Amino acid sequence: MARRFVYEFGGKKATGNAKMKNLLGGKGANLAEMTNLGIPVPPGFTITTEICNYYYKNNRKLPRKLREDVTRAMRTVEKKLGRKFGDAQNPLLVSVRSGARRSMPGMMETVLNIGLTEKTISGLIKKSGDTRFVYDAYRRLIMMYSDVVMEKGTGIEPKNEESGIRRQLEAIMDKMKKEKNCRSDLDLNAEDLKELCARFKKKVKQTLGREFPDDHNKQLWGGIEAVFASWNGKRAVSYRRIEGIPDEWGTAVNVQAMVFGNMGKDSATGVGFTRNPGNGENEFYGEYLINAQGEDVVAGIRTPAPINKYSTSEHNKDLVTLEKAMPAIYRRLHNYQKRLERHYKDMQDIEFTIENGKLYMLQTRVGKRNGPAAVKMAMDMLKQKLIPKEEAVMRVTPSQLDELLHPMVDPQAELSKKPIAKGLPAGPGGAAGQIVFSSSAAVEWAKAGKHVILVREETNPEDVEGMRAAEAILTARGGMTSHAALVARGWGKCCIVGCSELHINYEKKELSVGGRTLREGEWITLNGTKGNVYDGQLPMMAAAEENVLLQQFLKVCDSIRKLGVRANADTPEDAQRARNFGAQGIGLMRTEHMFYGKGSEEPLFRLRKMIMSKTPEERKKALEELYPYVKKDIKGVLEAMDRLPVVMRLLDPPLHEFVPREKDKLEQLAQDLSISVDELMQRADALHESNPMMGHRGVRLGVTYPEITNMQVRAIFEAAAELIKAGKDPYPEIMVPVVAEAKELQSQKQIVDTIYKQVLAKYGLKKIKHMYGTMIEIPRACIVAGRIAEQVEFFSYGTNDLTQMGFGFSRDDIGGFLAEYINKSILPEDPFQSIDQSGIGELISMGIERGRATKPHLEIGICGEHGGDPRSVHFCHRIGMNYVSCSPFRVPIARLAAAQATLLYKTTKRKTAKKSKKKTK
Repeated sequence: MARRFVYEFGGKKATGNAKMKNLLGGKGANLAEMTNLGIPVPPGFTITTEICNYYYKNNRKLPRKLREDVTRAMRTVEKKLGRKFGDAQNPLLVSVRSGARRSMPGMMETVLNIGLTEKTISGLIKKSGDTRFVYDAYRRLIMMYSDVVMEKGTGIEPKNEESGIRRQLEAIMDKMKKEKNCRSDLDLNAEDLKELCARFKKKVKQTLGREFPDDHNKQLWGGIEAVFASWNGKRAVSYRRIEGIPDEWGTAVNVQAMVFGNMGKDSATGVGFTRNPGNGENEFYGEYLINAQGEDVVAGIRTPAPINKYSTSEHNKDLVTLEKAMPAIYRRLHNYQKRLERHYKDMQDIEFTIENGKLYMLQTRVGKRNGPAAVKMAMDMLKQKLIPKEEAVMRVTPSQLDELLHPMVDPQAELSKKPIAKGLPAGPGGAAGQIVFSSSAAVEWAKAGKHVILVREETNPEDVEGMRAAEAILTARGGMTSHAALVARGWGKCCIVGCSELHINYEKKELSVGGRTLREGEWITLNGTKGNVYDGQLPMMAAAEENVLLQQFLKVCDSIRKLGVRANADTPEDAQRARNFGAQGIGLMRTEHMFYGKGSEEPLFRLRKMIMSKTPEERKKALEELYPYVKKDIKGVLEAMDRLPVVMRLLDPPLHEFVPREKDKLEQLAQDLSISVDELMQRADALHESNPMMGHRGVRLGVTYPEITNMQVRAIFEAAAELIKAGKDPYPEIMVPVVAEAKELQSQKQIVDTIYKQVLAKYGLKKIKHMYGTMIEIPRACIVAGRIAEQVEFFSYGTNDLTQMGFGFSRDDIGGFLAEYINKSILPEDPFQSIDQSGIGELISMGIERGRATKPHLEIGICGEHGGDPRSVHFCHRIGMNYVSCSPFRVPIARLAAAQATLLYKTTKRKTAKKSKKKTK
């Protein structure tokens, strides 16, 4: 731990600076930096983040030396201002605020007006000449302190929201306003507020069992400890989980001299943004309140006024702007915000207070912004040469970019509505629609022009048409890699899964949740980014599908990234969409997907004939009938991706999945095979497997039934040959799945080589550009990757199944325990969403190392759902993969993540090099 616990700011020189965020937190570091820039900041001091960690490691106790350091720093503040903390004649009041190294707005605690006691009240009245102002400040202190320090800081949990001390005090204030016939807080006079403070103190003693402290030092140390305690408050912990902020960072505490925006009509407080955080426009944007303290602006008690004409809205258009009310101060504020943006080279979120006509800056930090604003600001600042392209790429987060790719629920509308249920956010964006409970209803209603949301216990491949027709999908069961989640993400469709609060009654066509019943046809709204379900129809914000600025930004990303980005696509339409999103090829085409959804009836029937065939002759006949359909789909995808590689996975799923269940389809199939329905059922029963995910599928089908591989490979090569003859440039990559042994690949390679020669001869071609490879999805394949590499030209990691087999988790059944694993820190996150780098990642690294030891130029990619996860993309870059592949809608996110990985990896290498150089010296 550093020897220095306290750093001072304010006046002419600070002892810290902006580079010390890890130690001083964002707020403290920026207050120090503004001081050094000559911007007026109320003096104060920062207690470092190291003390927060000490506090938790030592049973919530602070080091003894800290009291000496704080006393010394307080004396410095007193000298700068000519006031004294706790003095009866000329009192100094302070605020105590949190400040983590990364902004956590509203998640931790603040206490204002510390130092006001019965002893100091008279001195402040004499000094300010305003009794009302002093008692207004005192009632605020009692409200904040009793809530933050005496209740939350001591771990007291109110029975409900209304029984919390702050709510009780607000109720007392509302009662007094009614008694005095006052419309707002401002209408209460000095005597009213004095009486209110007495009532407050009585209620605090009655509710919390302790007197409100009348000692300035007790108030100060109570505030300091409460801020440290708020680091582990429920809100802060939840926010850190969402934002990925480590617990060990801790928060700093900032003790700062109070300046008052509530001292009359020449005083005010406000917040501002150096650019508009809602759309990114390069305009100063903000709000302020005359005769108020900072909490009033965000509390919504009074409607804030706009700081300038640009900031006006329907709600505040009749209020006077700061630019008109205080023109000289506005010009100074405008100058400061320009200086701060130029200095930090990023949009700033600022807080300011005007006390008796004097402007003070209370905070500056990098401003939060939505996705469209983030992209616009990054590109504008790049054009203005304020930042280089590398910085522009790092300014936009993958989640912000995701916002541009999907319609969103209007955030303002969401604020006024409580969710009726919450599930897992499986498909981002928002959607509103009428409830339907079956796939057929979804299709029928959508054809009639209705917007529907398909609600199911869980989905299966037979629901695919209804899923496609629906605006969104909501399931009661399933995890983030369940069927519904995978399909929805692939289509960029809004989806919430695992919403266990739902109880669905298919017979009555209704669902019950939280004591209410919703019937088919009623409207609901889903926020697939957050996992929230609302009743009724909330307004939506359209996605920026043809966003020119987004395309420009992604080109900047492409100029930096080293990792290739492909897409998973199974149809020509999906392939074209992938190409439009900037995919450099197809990393996974699942040939079996032609048997689901639109136009699948004919090929599916012939596939079922093949599955139910008992003799090689029957099977070959069925495959001949199936062949034209397979070739047509393959040709369509190859044509859509002309000149780009297309990885085609040979038939993978267990055969029993395709067996029909409907009586009429069973009868039709039996008739076509010239067998009875009973014999057909016997054949179907013979296909049953106890563990089909590890059964007769993938390469095992090709080994036992070579004619299946023969048909698929012929379709691939003949489709490519026909396109070459038509002047196209196809590039198929044949991928054999579920491989555990090199000899499996050897057996399939013989078929591929034979068919290749036959097709060349048939079409009179010298060459068809292609590759032969395998999907690595079984742990054993990673171990024997050196031998497997002898047989192939590329590896593609199927991380969904590799994770499933590596953990021994069924990805469709983890909903019952995974949440507890994460809550109890057994696992840091869902391993099906982000690659488990310490376990599954080690298997992947081992496979790459052993594969490239045999074949140095082995092409290596990833084609599981992880290919669109930014952290997984970073991992793939670090271990030397050639490309990642993800759903078409995730391609822009992967392009950004790959560019950021290139920059972060360079930075890491450079830092390591510097450290080793220093060691050598």
